[in-house]
Amino acid sequence: MHIGTKKGGASRITLLDYDANGVRESEVTAAGLSEKIKLARGIKWVNLHGLGDISSIEQIGACFNLHPLVLEDIFNTEQRAKLEDYGDYLYVVLKTFGYETAGAEQRIYSEQISLVLGKNFVLSFLETDGIQLHSVRDRLRSGKGQIAKSGADFLMYSLIDAIVDSYFVILERLDEKTEALETELIARPQPSTLQSIHRLKREGVFLRRALWPLREVISSLQRGDSPLFSRNTLLYLRDVYDHTIHIIESIESLRDLTAGMLDIYISSVSFRISTVMKVLTVITTIFMPLTLITGIFGMNFKYLPGLEWDLGFFVVLGAMTVISAGMLLLFRWKKWL
Repeated sequence: MHIGTKKGGASRITLLDYDANGVRESEVTAAGLSEKIKLARGIKWVNLHGLGDISSIEQIGACFNLHPLVLEDIFNTEQRAKLEDYGDYLYVVLKTFGYETAGAEQRIYSEQISLVLGKNFVLSFLETDGIQLHSVRDRLRSGKGQIAKSGADFLMYSLIDAIVDSYFVILERLDEKTEALETELIARPQPSTLQSIHRLKREGVFLRRALWPLREVISSLQRGDSPLFSRNTLLYLRDVYDHTIHIIESIESLRDLTAGMLDIYISSVSFRISTVMKVLTVITTIFMPLTLITGIFGMNFKYLPGLEWDLGFFVVLGAMTVISAGMLLLFRWKKWL
């Protein structure tokens, strides 16, 4: 049974058969796939997108003698990246990412891609249409590059490389969000800024959890433990491993930046509070002697100095003004304002 969130509609199967003479592409049914495979003359790439039809995947598994555990893992779309060696073929699970609109915000999501590498075939099982793999298909159709001249192992490398390269698009999107948040933090942080920081932090944790096992997968492939990969293809896998390390390091840097932004937010809010408190303290301090003067002259005594003086009111107001101005100048001189 399918485990995880179902995406896409009905299953569609395409078969690409290619060799030095060209590429032959057709859309097939699961029932007719076995006959098409027999007629294929070169390297075969069977691509299925949409995991809605369980029987189709079971028929593909029967056609290529896939272990039942592999079919079970294909339907479990909540797995981490992993590599399993079944001797005659390799099974690799990878994740792809994208953004979807959820209400008023953009939310990151993941999809699972299952790849199977055999001696002269590659199988790919996608939840949706797998836009990340379109570039590989276009290169095959055009006959450009090394894919059409190489074996199934190079096609497997090309698919993995296309998936890993798609992560840089997500990282670029996260970098843009990080820069926008840093600008907002410096200009005028709001409560919504804190929510955005926490959202960015959750996305970083989500990516880190999904991509951290990828390093071990690519490392295991490039070690050359399987005879399905030629020595030439292993050199290309080394480049994919370098990209993987760069991506993981970027995600680690994002986590540090997010933690730093939380500290900046707290510091900014604390600075704003301290600024407000400083102004209020200055106002309170200035009014303290004025309150004392008005309190003294507000006492209800019959004999009070200056009580019957014609200019007394104006002299007291002048004294209060001089005291206030003097205190403001003093605060300025002390650089408290």
